[in-house]
Amino acid sequence: MTAVPVAGPASGIPNTSAGGPGAAPTLRHIAVVVPVHNEEQLLGRCLRRLQRAMDALRTGQPHCSVQLVVVLDRCTDQSAAIAEHAAHSDERIAVLAGDFGSVGAARAAGVSAALEAADHYTAEKTWLACTDADTLVPENWLTSFVRLADAGADAVAGTVEPDTASLAPGLLRAWRHNYAGQEPSTRVHGANLGVRASLYLAAGGFPALTEHEDVRLVEAIRSLGGVVLPAAHLQVTTSGRLQGRTPGGFAGYLANLKAASS
Repeated sequence: MTAVPVAGPASGIPNTSAGGPGAAPTLRHIAVVVPVHNEEQLLGRCLRRLQRAMDALRTGQPHCSVQLVVVLDRCTDQSAAIAEHAAHSDERIAVLAGDFGSVGAARAAGVSAALEAADHYTAEKTWLACTDADTLVPENWLTSFVRLADAGADAVAGTVEPDTASLAPGLLRAWRHNYAGQEPSTRVHGANLGVRASLYLAAGGFPALTEHEDVRLVEAIRSLGGVVLPAAHLQVTTSGRLQGRTPGGFAGYLANLKAASS
């Protein structure tokens, strides 16, 4: 690294007032992991939004530290230069480069590096926040994760909205109609996923898959009895491109939706 049904409710979190019986450990650290494969056009904006979220965390939750690990996977464009520039100007950002070969392996490598760097925090008090390089998070992204985790969530699955500027109106309407009809507990996006580190480790981490590594991780957490919270209010904006960095994934889903609605 340079610059360095569920056991528990599926649609809610336990009533665990701070300090009471069954209360979740208060978070002390958040590790943000962003896999990158040739995202020079979108990475800079993604990192700036994450920095705003980290600034908001520092203001609203000063007891909770944060580190962002940018994982460069087989990048041949200017993504490395963009990431290194951000790391040189912000000590909270670290860069990991490698030949991982899949988004699942890249996410797993980033988490391992982040947990190694934060080994003075317990896994129960460490939160993993995952997003993608073509995604913009809201300013309250990390503070929302802290609030939900401290209330008892072991994992939080937020929602996504395609960038409206890059989608034809008809496709955007089709997307919103289709997405609204989905069961909230089935919405799992690596672009907007938070997991308590202890549950992540117990579940075996992200599998080295080219896609759906996020879904497999959440399934494993549920099988362990972890509390997985669908959070419709916690929304990120991701690119509306129809050809992505994985064989299917979100871009593939939009492309199939376009074909079906044509």
